[in-house]
Amino acid sequence: MNNLVNFIIESGISLSLLSLIYVLFLRKETFFRLNRLFLLFSILFSVILPFLHFRVYAPQSNMLAEVTVTPYRNVLEAVTIYGQDLSGAMVQSISSSKIIILIYLLGLIFFLGRTIFRIIQILLIISKNEVQHIDNYRFVMVDKEFSPFSFLGYIFINPNRRKEAGYEKMVTHEMEHIKQGHTFDVLILEILTVFQWFNPFMWMLKRAIRENHEYLADHAVLSSGISSAQYKQLLLSQAVGMQLDIANNFNSSLIKKRIQMISKIRSSKLANLKYILGFVSLLALVVIFACEQKEALQVTKVEDSNERKITVRLVDDGMKLEGNQEDLEFLHALLNDNNKYEFNTDSTGAVFLVKSKEQEPRQLEENDQVFFIVEEMPEFPGGDLALRKYIASSIKYPDIAIKNGVQGKVYVSFVVTTEGTIANAKVARGVDPSIDKEALRVVNSLPKWKPGYQRGEPVNVSYTVPINFVLQ
Repeated sequence: MNNLVNFIIESGISLSLLSLIYVLFLRKETFFRLNRLFLLFSILFSVILPFLHFRVYAPQSNMLAEVTVTPYRNVLEAVTIYGQDLSGAMVQSISSSKIIILIYLLGLIFFLGRTIFRIIQILLIISKNEVQHIDNYRFVMVDKEFSPFSFLGYIFINPNRRKEAGYEKMVTHEMEHIKQGHTFDVLILEILTVFQWFNPFMWMLKRAIRENHEYLADHAVLSSGISSAQYKQLLLSQAVGMQLDIANNFNSSLIKKRIQMISKIRSSKLANLKYILGFVSLLALVVIFACEQKEALQVTKVEDSNERKITVRLVDDGMKLEGNQEDLEFLHALLNDNNKYEFNTDSTGAVFLVKSKEQEPRQLEENDQVFFIVEEMPEFPGGDLALRKYIASSIKYPDIAIKNGVQGKVYVSFVVTTEGTIANAKVARGVDPSIDKEALRVVNSLPKWKPGYQRGEPVNVSYTVPINFVLQ
């Protein structure tokens, strides 16, 4: 759900910005083809933007680099932890709101149904009326009072009006819509509107593209030889009849703007510089949404697929658990992984769940020797990647740090003891008390390592791990 909400928000912001740029700076220019390309590219860009992820920081093995600039030894590869900034919090807030999700889904269903209804409406008109194939066009003969309109390769005309003055020019206008593939633009817009129905800029963009389609078709008809004065008169003379929003209509409500655009003096070449603003906006959107500082580290949580049934009863001593032995053992193992709870059994065999007592972090004796380099270095179960996954999955970005916009890299030093446990964990270089405390907590919770060996004997070995807290 978070991914869908993120897609809707990012694409919506992109559509809003680009449509606003078009309306404010490009709408009145006579570069009709360039405007169409800009609008179509705005749609395409807004759809793919949420899927763009450019890594601007690729972590490398930093053993030597860190050793040369810090006093630490055995520096492990940094682990980056991401917190949610304003946009991430907004996505999470929307995803968790059932009312917002319900309203959005109701709107989506309504507009999807409306689009399907309109397409069915046109298909019914085609099926119920005569279709004539002339050249590469299919003319649908409809015995109703309306001006010609087009959809895909079909032109809908009233055969009784063929002899009217200017009717041929109206049909030519619709032919241009088909030649230039305007219906495909309209269908893409209809689909996008289903998902962005709540976005007012989406409706603005939709209208802007329909305007541009009419300007392009008008320009093509005028280029065929008809005078602008005659064409203006033809536009004004058309009575409003049957119109379908999903089709291209000659007598659309844009007649006034079309006449103004016909009379408009051609834009100067310097006006092309306005498109640079659109290009700069695209780069800004990429930087904001697509450029990330993410490592190629994915933590996967594997969950048991079997249904577990355990009854929990509150008693004086805590919580009493009832269930079969397998389910109780599963819960025991699950909770023990987090080192938060333990099970007690009384003389009757009843199982009780009690919270584990937090153990104090272990400290070595002053005379215990600590090594930095040994013949056989300690090893985390599963290797370095498993260590980084453990830290990434166990750590929680403190809410107070997110609220205050705190981020940075914390260096935690620790010793892997002769038993493979963690000791002497401390913050070697911190950023903020809340972040430092969380980093230290996770390092202290590390499971047993395979200890290091020197001359065949287990020894204490010191390490430092950088944990990078980053707000997305």
